[in-house]
Formats: sequence, C-alpha cells, structure tokens
Amino acid sequence: MPGIPIQYPLLAMALLLLLGVLTSKTSERLGIPALVFFLFVGMLAGSEGIGGIEFDDPYLAYSLGMFALTYILFAGGLDTAWSSARSVLPTALLLATFGVALTATLVGVFAVFVLDFPWLDGLLLGAVMSSTDAAAVFAVLRSRRARLKGRLRPLLEFESGSNDPMAVFLTVTIIGLIADRTTSWTSAVPTFFTQMLSGGAVGLLAGYSILAIIRRIRLETYGLYPVLTMSLALLGFAVATAVGGSGILAVYVAGIVCATRPMPRRNLIMGFHDGLAWLMQITMFVALGLLVFPSRLVPIVGPGLALSAFLMFFARPVSVALCTLGSGLCAKEKLLVGWCGLRGAVPIVLATFPLLAGTPLADRTFNLVFFVVLTSSLLQGSSIGLLARWLGLVEPEAAGTPDPVP
Repeated sequence: MPGIPIQYPLLAMALLLLLGVLTSKTSERLGIPALVFFLFVGMLAGSEGIGGIEFDDPYLAYSLGMFALTYILFAGGLDTAWSSARSVLPTALLLATFGVALTATLVGVFAVFVLDFPWLDGLLLGAVMSSTDAAAVFAVLRSRRARLKGRLRPLLEFESGSNDPMAVFLTVTIIGLIADRTTSWTSAVPTFFTQMLSGGAVGLLAGYSILAIIRRIRLETYGLYPVLTMSLALLGFAVATAVGGSGILAVYVAGIVCATRPMPRRNLIMGFHDGLAWLMQITMFVALGLLVFPSRLVPIVGPGLALSAFLMFFARPVSVALCTLGSGLCAKEKLLVGWCGLRGAVPIVLATFPLLAGTPLADRTFNLVFFVVLTSSLLQGSSIGLLARWLGLVEPEAAGTPDPVP
C-alpha cells in the first residue's frame, strides 16, 4: 500500500507554523500568551479537531519537548543580564529547589485529600506541576506588556531556567517509588545534587568552549556561526545528560556564560537563536496540543479548576513567601513573583513520564496537568502586565513603547 504523498505532511506542517506565527501577533493584541494559541492550534489539528491528525505518542512528544527546551533555554541564557541576575542568585536558587519541593508537597496533599489520589500518585501529580515554565515565563516577561522593574525580571527568568532539575528529580523518584516500593527517598537525594552540580559544571565548560571556538574559528560564511552555536548547545545538553547531569540546566548556564563575555557576531547569533526559540516554542506547543484529546478534558473540569485555584492562590504564593524571607523584596514584589508561577510545556512534558512508565493514574494526571497549564496561561499569563502596572512595578517606558518590528 503506497504511503501518504509527501506534499500533504509538508502542507500540514507549513499551515501549522503559519498559524503559530499569526496567532503570536493576535495574542499580543488580546493580552493572552501565544503558547495558549499554539496549544489550541494543536488541539484543533488533532484527531478530535478539524485537522484529524492522529498523534498519540508520548515518547515522541517527550523527545520533541526536550529538544525544543534545549534551544529555548539557551536563547534565554543568551538574553540574561548577568549583572542583574547575580544579585538575585541566592533567592532564585532557593525558589528553584526548596520552592519547587514545597509546591509539589502542597499540591500532592491537596490531590490526596480533595481529589482522592493515593499518596504516591498525589505527590507525583504535585511533582509534575511543581516547576514554572521557562518558555512561558520568557515569552511573557519579554513582551511589551510586562517589562518589570529592577531585579524582578532576572529573578523570575533565572528561577524558571533553573527549577526544572528539581521537578524532574521529584517526578522520576516518585515514579520509581510507585514501581518499586522498596526504594527509599534517602537513596535518591544524592542523585539530585549530582544532576545539579554536573549539569552546572558542564554548562560552564560548554559556555566557555563556545566562546573559545567562535573567537578562534574563521568561517567563510557568516550564516554558519549560528549553526555552530546551535550544534555546540545541543552537544552541551547531550554531554551533561550522558554524565548524569541536567542537560536543560547545562544549556541555560552555557547561554548565560556566552552573555557575560564578549562574543564575535553577537547580534547575528542572538537574532538567530531568538527566531529558533520561537520556532521551537511553536513546534513544541502544537505537538503537545496534538497529544491531547479534548473530550477527555471535559470530565476533569471541576477538579482541574479546583487544582488550578489551589496552585495559583495558595501553593505558589506560600512557597514564594517562605523562600523570599530576608531577600529584600517588598510585599508588592513578592505578590507579583507569586503570581508569575506560569505553568507551560515543562509540566506537560513531565506528565508524559507517568504515561511512559504506565503508572495507575497516568491518564488522569496528564489531563489534569494540561488543564492546569491552560488555566494558568490564560489567567496568570494575561494578567501579569496588568498586575505589575497596578502595583507600580513596570518600567515607565513600557506603556507606550512602539513595536520594534514594522
């Protein structure tokens, strides 16, 4: 039987990317994060939507998500102002570790006593949802609607770029506990520190290696310099993962290192990676939207709304309040940081872990996580700019800044 003609998949890919680009402009006008539109485009194109595209492969979605996050985080690191980020480093790391663990625990307790989850499955749900999403945070904070004052932006960006290892560690550990009840928490703790330390070390090595190679190599075509950094960033992710470290932390650190030192062809490289990051966001969110069956979301609307409200109005604010004690942040700044706990692609990618492991409540966990991501993006993502202006935490020039792209 002949296969599908190549023009049809190419046509579908072109239309999905075109819709992704067009919806990003619409999202700016409506004040809704573009990632929400990308997810809806994927859902509309899926097997239960008008596109009718059959996609039910959690492993492919996971692989695509990790590949996309490599370049999203590297681009985020390239655009990080280290002079500002350095002053918030202790608070950001505390939010990225203890804050994530506390959020996971609070959500897990809520899942057990309100949603009737068994203890380990409830804690697994909390672990999957515990980290803020770098792609979502970068996209919202770098829009014209939310140019935050002072150290708020570097704090939120550094937190979102470094809190995934803790969420991955908690998710993998709890899945292991579900699969093997003889496993203990204490035996898993060294793994986390190994992932963080080795991931950070490889990231530093990768960043300085990228700078050294770009300074010494002379390519005939300028267009090859971004391709060189693209390949080296992916290599850094692969090496960090191979030695048992966090690949996503490694590429973020590598990007920060490149941002702190003089780098030839900086504007060319940064422009390329900014566009690549957008392409990765569109591809990742559309693919994750394709993975969802909208009919399965209907039965969990009630529990999903309750879980979303608990996470946004209690779990995240409590974690922020405890982690920012002694940080020098005022009450208004803590309130905004608590509201900026955007959930996006990372929780959905982590929700594929239980599906791949075949845990008892994997399908319900995935659907709840997807629902929470939608509500978090719609409510929090669209209101960050408004809340920041109401609190007086937006840079004065943000209100009337024209669109830099004609």
